[in-house]
Amino acid sequence: MATTCTVLSTAILDATSAVVQVIPEHIRHYLLSTLTSPLDRLFSQHTIVIDELDGITVNMMYRSAKIYLGTKLSPATRRYRVTKRDDSAALDVTMERGGDVVDVFEEVHFRWRLLSRDANCPRFHTHRRGHYFYDSHPSEVRYFELTFHRKHKNLALHSYLPHVLDQSKTIKEQSKTLKLYTNHGNMWSPVNLHHPATFDTLAMDDQLKKKVMDDLARFVKRKEFYKRTGKAWKRGYLLHGPPGTGKTSLIAAMANHLKFDVYDLEMTEVRNNSTLRSLLVGTANRSILVVEDIDWLIDLWNRDGEKKAVKETKNSNDEIEKVTFSGLLNLVDGLWSSFGEERIVVFTTNDKDRLEPALLRPGRLDVHIPMGYCTPSAFRVLASNHHRLHNHPLFEEIEALIEEVDVTPAEVAGELMNSDEAEVALRGLIKLIKTKKKQVGAPRIKKRKR
Repeated sequence: MATTCTVLSTAILDATSAVVQVIPEHIRHYLLSTLTSPLDRLFSQHTIVIDELDGITVNMMYRSAKIYLGTKLSPATRRYRVTKRDDSAALDVTMERGGDVVDVFEEVHFRWRLLSRDANCPRFHTHRRGHYFYDSHPSEVRYFELTFHRKHKNLALHSYLPHVLDQSKTIKEQSKTLKLYTNHGNMWSPVNLHHPATFDTLAMDDQLKKKVMDDLARFVKRKEFYKRTGKAWKRGYLLHGPPGTGKTSLIAAMANHLKFDVYDLEMTEVRNNSTLRSLLVGTANRSILVVEDIDWLIDLWNRDGEKKAVKETKNSNDEIEKVTFSGLLNLVDGLWSSFGEERIVVFTTNDKDRLEPALLRPGRLDVHIPMGYCTPSAFRVLASNHHRLHNHPLFEEIEALIEEVDVTPAEVAGELMNSDEAEVALRGLIKLIKTKKKQVGAPRIKKRKR
């Protein structure tokens, strides 16, 4: 026989349910987002507590929720916290203590509250010289309470919280300040990467630009494909063409487009294969590893046809240390290249014909991008960048000259920068191209493919 308490509780819940059904839906949603019935909390609500710290380490679930909820603050929110980090390009907007947010996921309401409590938890403070000391005084411990109906427990644990983790990662990547790393010995040193190049401002043939963008988009979406086929999640690019054709700008545009950090590998600083491996392991996921001017760096074969070192140095004991060709190949292929995920390797060269075919095969450098001379479409991008021009009476003459004479995007950009007056800059460009035409001689019958 049911107890008096059970009967009474059931009657109250039935009556409450009947009343709720006659309330208009928009009012019901408002009430659900602002009020929590004590009986509802007692009988039907589950709560997950997410502490800021797990012992002395940061709870990644707390950090992710903080980032995610910063994008969910409603117009009704009256108090929120704003911070700015030196290495961030954006403001960090988060909930203030005591605030709450109702988030809807798959038509289910999840209520978040940011709370705090006093606890005798260890705290670590940073000394100005980098040393740490321990403080056992009571500290404030912040935590989130996530409340939802008990029937949605599996949804909360197995779908909603993973969704919060994924979304916070995306938000963080979109707002982060990119880093440019350079190597000294076997260590990477970072600085902020502020290169302004984007695919919109890149002076590059339109079809070739679209090819690169499409390939990048396909690469970042194919995690399961690489896993299914047993391949490392990486992509190799070779950018080849004369100096001044935009190879470095393309790398910066790729980094800004994907929000990937860049690791610029200076091979002259690498002593041996072991150092090369250490540097490779030290790169992060979602990054671009760049080796520039590879044709100048390596001499792959000697007169006898035997492989020799890419670079030889002497250590303090006068012992020869080498970076070998096989060590270089392991950078883009082999076991060491599979360390980490979602990585891009870019080699640049002024002369593709000088490179060993073994380096160029698919699986090592998958995509070969010819960085050619300026085209009419690339010129129009540059004119728009420098003078906000989309058309001008001199364009037709300039484009005809560009079809006849090899002129690099860097040369075109240099002339367009020489004057703030658009027509003066354009006439200067015409003069430059005509001078180059006289130096070359008769114009080509048909322009080479770029």
